[in-house]
Amino acid sequence: MNSIFSLVFTFLSTVIIYAQNIPLYVGTFTNENAQGIYQYQFNTETGVISNEILAIEIESPNFLTYSSDRTFMYSVNRSEDKFKPDYVAAYKINNGTLTLINTQDSHGAAPCHIAINAAGTKIVVSNYNGGTVSLYNINSDGSLSEAIQVFDHNSEAEKSHAHSAQFFNNELYVADLGRNAVYQYQLKNNQYELAKPKIIDMTGNPGPRHFSISNNGKFIYIINEYGSSITTAKRTKDGFKEVDFNTTLSDGYKGKNSCADIHLSPDERFLYGSNRGENSIAVFKRNTRNGKIKKIQNISVEGDWPRNFTLDPSGNFLLVANRRSNNISVFKIDKKSGLLSFLYKIDSPTPVHLLF
Repeated sequence: MNSIFSLVFTFLSTVIIYAQNIPLYVGTFTNENAQGIYQYQFNTETGVISNEILAIEIESPNFLTYSSDRTFMYSVNRSEDKFKPDYVAAYKINNGTLTLINTQDSHGAAPCHIAINAAGTKIVVSNYNGGTVSLYNINSDGSLSEAIQVFDHNSEAEKSHAHSAQFFNNELYVADLGRNAVYQYQLKNNQYELAKPKIIDMTGNPGPRHFSISNNGKFIYIINEYGSSITTAKRTKDGFKEVDFNTTLSDGYKGKNSCADIHLSPDERFLYGSNRGENSIAVFKRNTRNGKIKKIQNISVEGDWPRNFTLDPSGNFLLVANRRSNNISVFKIDKKSGLLSFLYKIDSPTPVHLLF
């Protein structure tokens, strides 16, 4: 009887653990150590990453996003053929693998970011070297239309490096590292029109790269690549104003550094940012009333060059893609304090973006 009970318990435990697994997709640069988009299984109870498979072989799919119903996926890709333009790709999600549906010209060089609107009808692509931002419609079969709008941020005096873009309601925001500005576009008659070439003045040249918007749209947290800092902007009746400015670096750190990614915790009580150089995650406690933040931790990423990181859907774990050291590091999040504790790391070929 005891042996039967033991077998039943083991079986049920296995079923429960398997049910807690969710897919984790990893975007890569394939001119280094990778072959395309990889899929892993991630256990939301234990934090364990397992079962690496190559979901699809394709050129440098370095940033990914889901369709709103998660039946399709989209990526920005850098072509390895100098005679072929860089592009954006659409995929059908199968059981573990991806099937390519179609591709479209990204209308710029070195696309580095992709995002989808809340309605699931449009995506936006940021082209770093081209300095352009391209918009596409999503068709009913998951394929992408040709670009419906392309914004060129370059001027005779300044070269643009569009690095990320996000939709918020009927607005579109673009962080431009080259022009040292965050642009704001407004949707009018199904077209996006420039509302402000910069939502706030950025003192010096901190280099806005990525940003996180609070759920109510009242605050935008901008991580600055060159300045190793976070600028907090608050929405006002006339636009936005800067209300806080914080370094991402540890006290006493004097080495070179380039910030990369930024995310709010699900409850918006904490903010996280990545440092490439110091190779750390900076943790901030956030005042949910006035939006200001205070740094409470810098913790090593246990790797080199954390280009991207993400929080799992449970909010219990933070995962870091360390591009140069070819590994993914997993941290446990203390939900009360926001502090991180390192759990382990796994080898992964040239990880540059993580998608749950």
